[in-house]
Amino acid sequence: MQSDVVICGGAVIGSAIAWNLGQLAPELSVTVVERDPSFQHSSTALSASSIRQQFSSPLNVAISQYGVAFIRAARGKRPPPPLAGRERKRKRSGGAFPRSRGQGGGLPAWNLDLNFREQGYLTLANTPEGATTLRENHAVQRAKGADIALLSPDAVKARFEHLNVGDLTLASLGLSGEGWFDAVGLMQGYQAESKAKRIRDEVTGLQVQRGKVRAVKLASGADIPCGAFINAAGPRAAVIAEMAGISLPVEPRKRTNFTFDCATPPKGRLPLMIDPSGVWLRPEGRHFLCGCSPVDDPAVAPDDFEPRYREFEEIIWPALAARSPAFEAIKMQAMWAGHYAYNVLDQNAVTGAHPEVSNFYFANGFSGHGVQQAPAIGRGVAELVALGGYKTLDLSPLGYERILRNEPLRERCVI
Repeated sequence: MQSDVVICGGAVIGSAIAWNLGQLAPELSVTVVERDPSFQHSSTALSASSIRQQFSSPLNVAISQYGVAFIRAARGKRPPPPLAGRERKRKRSGGAFPRSRGQGGGLPAWNLDLNFREQGYLTLANTPEGATTLRENHAVQRAKGADIALLSPDAVKARFEHLNVGDLTLASLGLSGEGWFDAVGLMQGYQAESKAKRIRDEVTGLQVQRGKVRAVKLASGADIPCGAFINAAGPRAAVIAEMAGISLPVEPRKRTNFTFDCATPPKGRLPLMIDPSGVWLRPEGRHFLCGCSPVDDPAVAPDDFEPRYREFEEIIWPALAARSPAFEAIKMQAMWAGHYAYNVLDQNAVTGAHPEVSNFYFANGFSGHGVQQAPAIGRGVAELVALGGYKTLDLSPLGYERILRNEPLRERCVI
């Protein structure tokens, strides 16, 4: 078997790249290698499935705007792709298949409702430094056209009367273009509309000669000669990169999500709230979904999915009860753990081609943002492979070169 492009990893990132390659260059043969096609332990299936524009990086804001446009377009509406016709400076790397020619702006002609709950993010600050960060980030977001508002503590109380705001200094609320959606549905939409060949197997080695990946070795014993290799292996990305002699600072980090029932739930249309404690919360049907930033956050084994129950008892519940009397009487319903593909350098994605192994492409290290960034990253990596350069969004600041230079691209965060 031979394939023009081999993608390691078939969850939402790998599936997004495969679909976009089919749109841009249908003549290319694309093979997706996935070790577990049930995806039960994938970061896609176990995520909180949310999307926000409240970033400090203009590029991350633009990536989310593209994602929102994609989610809306999946329902059959076709707005123009964000930034199309703008930012004309593009990085070109030659590409694996420069003969290919792109089509359209990368938005789907699907009829798929991804159940987008466009209820916003509410980010709370309780220090002067946190308020300054929110203001600085807000200026970036507004400059990119994001529909984000700054709220005083009194304004927060007026909108969400159940919240205690006495300690707050400022808040930021997404008025549109933020919320949560069906991440598994997005992945399945990509898969259903893609003509890529999908095989259940595991990448166990890469044959690299003269600065290129020549073949992919599989656990089944098969070899796949290829023209390009794309690493979309999620938390296992560093293991795959090492097969090509590449050091990638991405490791599995555990995140536990909890659902709970509330004796007297707050009324109204509630956003996803990020408390200054690091605890986050959003509605989930008649229940609530929540999690927190761990106090201790070590790398874990790729097959360690044991939930950390103590986070609910010791961190989440006390913080929520202090923030709202509505959350004093709650009962946990379920819990599960998933993995971040955590970029140790700066918690931002790594995309693009390796500077020396020129047909090895990264789509890694999303650090909890993979689901929301999948549409833009899928488009960008496919453009780089098939067209030789970024056309829709310039993703070059997320390239591997910053890893080599040890120059992190960090977000300014309140927490």
